[in-house]
Amino acid sequence: MTDVQNQVAIVTGASRGIGAAIARRLAADGFAVVVNYAGSTDAATKLVDGIKKTGGRAVAVQADISDPSAVKRMFDSVEASHGGVDVLVNNAGIMKLAPVAQTDDATFDRTIAVNLKGTFNGMREAAKRLRDGGRIVNFSSSVVGLYQPAYGVYAATKAAVEALTHILAKELGPRRITVNAVAPGPVATELFFEGKDQATIDSIKQMNPLGRLGEADDIAAVVSLLVGPDGGWINGQVVRANGGVV
Repeated sequence: MTDVQNQVAIVTGASRGIGAAIARRLAADGFAVVVNYAGSTDAATKLVDGIKKTGGRAVAVQADISDPSAVKRMFDSVEASHGGVDVLVNNAGIMKLAPVAQTDDATFDRTIAVNLKGTFNGMREAAKRLRDGGRIVNFSSSVVGLYQPAYGVYAATKAAVEALTHILAKELGPRRITVNAVAPGPVATELFFEGKDQATIDSIKQMNPLGRLGEADDIAAVVSLLVGPDGGWINGQVVRANGGVV
């Protein structure tokens, strides 16, 4: 991973929010970036166009990560167009909040399907197909540690992702593929703001020692380190990028 100019990175859920910031950052670093999206075609196309206008390399590829066949097809497509894959950033996820007693089966099943099974689908395919010396970055959350009410199922999926991260790092070590997870705290994205009033947002800001919400670019910088030439000795770790909230 010393020359990222010849490296290909897939970023899932990259059409907006943290994923889009990661795609832009990795393209600026020199990676050829695959912008994965599930349904936001216009946003993904706009992101790719923006990356290309600034001299970067990017392509949009549609795939619902909860579908293992779709994930396989995505890797097939990228291998055909780019010759191989070096980096997978498992960023895609959903956050539906409710107390455990009020969480219906549909919400539980969908959260598991995207956050846990979707991440697993990517990890499994990458474990078989990443070129030696590659990098996998999964996404957890600092709610694993905060244990806030209403985050039960969401936090459970992220705790499971952390366990998979530690184990896959040991399994892929002989191939010099590192596996880490990034666990953001509250980040100023659409996903975070959805359903929150200003008083709630202000109280969350006040919880942080640095007195602000995270920005998507804060998280993209951490991913850049983990997949770049200076991150090769970081392996099997969960990086809690949250400004010190937990």
